[in-house]
Parts: sequence; C-alpha cells; structure tokens
Amino acid sequence: MTGDKAAQTAPVFTGRRWFFPSALLHELDPDAARSGRRPRRTARDWVVDFSCFVLAVLVGLLGAESLNDNHAVPHALAVADQVLGALSCAAVWLRRRWPLALAAVMAPVSFVSETSGGAAMIALFTLAVHRPFRYVLWVGGAHAVSVPLYFWWRPDPDLPYLASLLLFVVLVVAIVGWGMFVRSKRQLMLSLRDRARRAETEARLRAEQAQRLAREAIAREMHDVLAHRLTLLSVHAGALEFRPDAPREEVARAAGVIRESAHEALQDLREIIGVLRAGDSDDTGRPQPTLAALDTLVAESRQAGMKVTLDQRVTGPAGVPASVGRTAYRIAQEGLTNARKHAPGTEVTVSVTGGPGEGLTVTVRNPAPEGDVPRVPGAGQGLIGLTERAALAGGTLEHGPTPDGGFAVRARLPWA
Repeated sequence: MTGDKAAQTAPVFTGRRWFFPSALLHELDPDAARSGRRPRRTARDWVVDFSCFVLAVLVGLLGAESLNDNHAVPHALAVADQVLGALSCAAVWLRRRWPLALAAVMAPVSFVSETSGGAAMIALFTLAVHRPFRYVLWVGGAHAVSVPLYFWWRPDPDLPYLASLLLFVVLVVAIVGWGMFVRSKRQLMLSLRDRARRAETEARLRAEQAQRLAREAIAREMHDVLAHRLTLLSVHAGALEFRPDAPREEVARAAGVIRESAHEALQDLREIIGVLRAGDSDDTGRPQPTLAALDTLVAESRQAGMKVTLDQRVTGPAGVPASVGRTAYRIAQEGLTNARKHAPGTEVTVSVTGGPGEGLTVTVRNPAPEGDVPRVPGAGQGLIGLTERAALAGGTLEHGPTPDGGFAVRARLPWA
C-alpha cells in the first residue's frame, strides 16, 4: 500500500519534464496541486517565453518603423508609443503568472500604442490557454470593439479600411482558437491522467478485496478442517489423562487414534498451504471431500467415542455437484465438532435429504447434555464461517437451541 501510494504521488514525466509546460506538470503532480506553490519554469517554458518575447519585440520594431515613416504622428507621441511597446514586451515574461491581468491591461494599451500589438496578441493567446472561455470572451470582445475605432484613428496606408478590419478580426479569432485548442488538449491529458489514476485505484481496491476474500475463505477452510481433527486429539488425550490406569489395549488404541488424527491434521494443513502456493483450490494433491465422504466422517467420530446416527436419504447422491457436496460435508463436520466440544456423551443425529431440483438439506442435531458439562470457550467463528460458506453456495444456514435444550444446525443448499 505504501509503495503504491508513493508511486501515485511521485512526480510525473520524470524523464522528460523539460518537454512539458510547467502548468501542465503542476496539475499532474498531486503534491504540487495540493500545496498551492507556483510551478517552476521548465526548459520548454524558457524557450517558449523567450520566443514570445522575441516575437513581441519584432512586431514592436515593425510598428516603430511604421511610426517613423508616418510623418503625421508627432515625435513625442511616437516616443511614448515606443516606450509603452518596450514595457509591454518586458511584461510578456509575466504572462504565466498573471494571464488575465496582463491581457486586460494590454487591451487598452494596444489601442493607444501600435508597438504593443505583438505583446497584446501574445497576452490574449496566453489567456485562452490558461483561463476559461468566459474571460477570453470579455477580453476578446474588448479587442473586437476597439478594432473599428483603432483603424479609423490610425488607418493603414497600404490597406483599405474594411480589409484591415477583416484581417485583424481573422487574426484575433485565429489566436483565440489556437489558444483554446492548446487548452483543450491539456485538459484532455489531465482527464486521461485522472482516469488512469482512478483505474489504478480501482484495480488496487479490487485486488485487496480479492485478497481479503481469499484469506477469509482459507481461514474458514482451516477452521473447518483442523477443528475436527484437533477435537479428536483433545478427546483421546483427555481420556489418557484422566484414566492413567486404563488397560493397555485401550491406551494403545487411543494413542493410535491420536497419531492418526495428528497425521490427518498435518495432511489437511499441507493441502491448505498447497492452495496458498498454487492459487487453485482444486490443485491440492488430494481429492476434496464430497457427500460420499460422510460415512468416513461419521466412522471417525464413532471411533472417537461419539454416538452418531446418520440418516442419509438423497435421491441420486452420485449426481450431487462437487461444490454442494463439499459444503454439506463441511457443515456436518463442524456440527459434529461442536457437539463433541459442547455436548459430550449425547447422541448426535446427522440427516441429509433432498434431490435434484428440490435442493439438499443438511441437519445436525444433538439433545441437551446430561449433568454438568464444563464450558468450552468458543467465539462462534465456525458457525459464522458455515453461514458464509452456505451463502457462497447460494443457500442458507440456520442454527440455534432447540426446545428440548439441545442445539441444531440446519442448512439448505441448491441443487439444480
């Protein structure tokens, strides 16, 4: 998680930052956007700004030459025009920091100063790139309104009035359109970047959710498998502890059951570890338990000293889907394990009924134990896991005390 977050907040375009505008890099960098600090000029910014400055100076020099050739303009007015033009060209370097203010100021300045025309067009282009269209509309509208008055006041000696007016309007529209195109391209890049970030975040969340679900499934499997084996160990170890004077044959039989249960528990644990390594719940090296393994489960419980009655009335048991049979087996296994821990000495009834189209019903019921039974601590995680397992199979599971003081677990599983 930490590495993913650091990768997301790292500066973008690390290898080619000089090639992109600083404003775009500022928007693409989450840390810079949150801090509010001014973006630093990249090498590209310096090249573009210097080119704009040179262009503004060249246009200003052409305007100054036109003023010098026009003897009708007073000398003082020509000098003032050129001073404003020089200041306007210098102000081009401020276009990234104050694009709206510069464009708004250049609108009246370019009306009175012919040498400021290049700087005014550059300021208008910068405004179209960095600000929404409504600001461009106001400043561009001011230029459009002043155009007829400007050419009426200072007519071009080489072009007629309408031609000059039309040429200037086309120039303004082209500059604004070019700036808006650049802005839309940058916004598209930003939107694609945001979409990529959201896709990465969603993919990470889906991966985390898949890992969490896999861990929960493995935890349920470990509980269902190992709890049964470990309770067998506990029962026989307790018998050996409280009856040290038992006959040699009984001690040997109990030791054999303990050895066999420990071996089975280790084998089941190897299966689950194999699932973790292989990532496939069916590639464990041993077949998964199905409904046909209920007889073996009941026999193991009887060998451990439990009284178990199996009532299996399933139509076509060979046709039970593997996932449904495995779920039914785990439910019966957990029910027997709980009965062995919380109601020792009672007779447990395991019934399985159903058929294709009507579903499969699994019930594990035990009466109330006689006498005082030591309370065995438990968090109920097994029953929670069974409920989730039944829900994943498309069924339901109910559990709780019975009217006679016993306990029952009843599950209904689909069987198409």
